[in-house]
Amino acid sequence: MNVKKDTIPAPPPTRTTKAEQSEATRAALIDAGRRLFADRGYAAVATEEIVRTAGVTRGALYHHFDGKEELFAAVYEQVEADLVAELGQVAADAGDPLDALHLGAAKFLEACRRPEIQRITLIDAPSVLGWERWREIGVRYGFGLIEEVLKAGMEQGVIEVQPVRPLTHLLLGAMDEAAMLVARSDDAELREQVAASIDRYLDTLAPRPG
Repeated sequence: MNVKKDTIPAPPPTRTTKAEQSEATRAALIDAGRRLFADRGYAAVATEEIVRTAGVTRGALYHHFDGKEELFAAVYEQVEADLVAELGQVAADAGDPLDALHLGAAKFLEACRRPEIQRITLIDAPSVLGWERWREIGVRYGFGLIEEVLKAGMEQGVIEVQPVRPLTHLLLGAMDEAAMLVARSDDAELREQVAASIDRYLDTLAPRPG
């Protein structure tokens, strides 16, 4: 059977190799930065080491980022996004929204002992990026999750009805301070005290009798 060439459908267009390579290069830089920053800290990691670990050129780094600080910001955002996704799963598996806050807080404080959370998010990010930018990124990723859990708790009657937005800011601020204490201390007793204090604070969110 003869088939004319112009009747054969053209193959679907493939994604450009250049775009794929660009995305792969950016991902390699972020992955290398994440490992190195978590291991030794921002100040101890040179740009040359990052590009060598990523297997790319120095020019490639400056094509994707303005410099080491902007790469660090991208790494910090990725760490925050991954952590919020992890905490979101904890919330989804909880019995009710107040229980989700308790379990999420415990998981969060436990995560603050991990090298990448401890070093990147809680030690280096505030000083490298400045407090305002560090806080802005943290709020961008964590605020929505806490706000949704609080709203759900009020709708289900396990959290006292009140203005959600200010409460979310207060709770997020309390968790940030608790995280700072946990990340900067090797005192196991202090860590237990911080976790207990957060639990007591969360207990006050339940509707008051009468």
